[in-house]
Amino acid sequence: MKKIIFLATTLLLLLAGCGNDPVQEDLINYVNEDLPAVAKLEKDAMDAYDSVTGSNYTDDLTTYNTIIEEVIPTYNEFVKELEAISVETDAVSKIHEQYIDVANLQSSAFVNITDALEKGDMGLIADANDQLTDARKGMREYQSDLKKLAKDHDVTFDKK
Repeated sequence: MKKIIFLATTLLLLLAGCGNDPVQEDLINYVNEDLPAVAKLEKDAMDAYDSVTGSNYTDDLTTYNTIIEEVIPTYNEFVKELEAISVETDAVSKIHEQYIDVANLQSSAFVNITDALEKGDMGLIADANDQLTDARKGMREYQSDLKKLAKDHDVTFDKK
C-alpha cells in the first residue's frame, strides 16, 4: 500500500490588517479557528494509518484492524466536524467544499482498503491507492486555491 500524506493543512496563522473585506475576515477565521478545531482528529486518524502502512507495515491483519478500529472512526468524526464548519462567504465556502470533497474521497479509500483486505483482492487495493492518489492531488489543489484566495484578499500566512 502507498503511504498517504497527512491531509490537514499545515496549521497556519493568518496575519492581515483589519478592514472591511468580508472574505478576508472569513478566511482568517476559517484558518485560525475552524481548521485547527478539526485538525487533531485528522492528524490522529492519519497517524494511526501511517503506523501500519509504508515502512511501518507488518501484516494485513494488523493493518485491517487498525483501519477498522482507529482510522475509519476517527476519520469519520473528522469529516463530520469538517462538514459542520459554517463559513460566511461564497469564496471561502468554495474552498471549504474542496476540502470536504478530498476528505470524503480519502474516507472512501479507507473503506475500500478494508474491503480489499477482507477479500484479499490486489485489484481493489490498487483502486483504493488510486483514490488516495486523487485525494493527495485534490489536497494540493485545495492548498493552492487557499493560498491564491489569501493573496487576492491581502492575507499572508505565518507558518507555525
